[in-house]
Amino acid sequence: MLKLNTIRKHPGATSARKRLGRGPGSGLGITAGKGDKGQLARSGGTSRPGFEGGQMPLYRRVPKRGFTNIHRRTNAVLNVVELEKMDPAVFTEISLETLVAANRIKGRYDRLTILGTGELTKAFNVKAHRISPSAQEKITKAGGKFEILGTPVAKGKPKKKAAHA
Repeated sequence: MLKLNTIRKHPGATSARKRLGRGPGSGLGITAGKGDKGQLARSGGTSRPGFEGGQMPLYRRVPKRGFTNIHRRTNAVLNVVELEKMDPAVFTEISLETLVAANRIKGRYDRLTILGTGELTKAFNVKAHRISPSAQEKITKAGGKFEILGTPVAKGKPKKKAAHA
């Protein structure tokens, strides 16, 4: 039976701390495993990550290209085939919010785009920011409705108004 006074660590679960600089008999005396002289033997003797001993480091040798657009908009793309797999009783309305809530779309997206690949036999009420003409035709043919939403307003700081003189 397990009791508090019988709890032991598994064999090999811990190892003794290296006692550096405790004489020649320890095997790690005198220089404490740092070798003789040089930057790495000194106290505080470390170089920054990416330092290559004075050689031009890789991150400066490799050319830089392009940029990251901080104002980019991401579109979640959904084909009519995926709509066919869904149950109209569960999904009364197809929109970016309902798809994210139901875990059908993973990740962060600003807009929803519906494309017309595949066939559709179930009627859905679709609200998307962009719907291709073939997808519009298939949705209405199946007895559903679609609504094209306006572009979402950018989230950020409000612009300052110009001071009047």
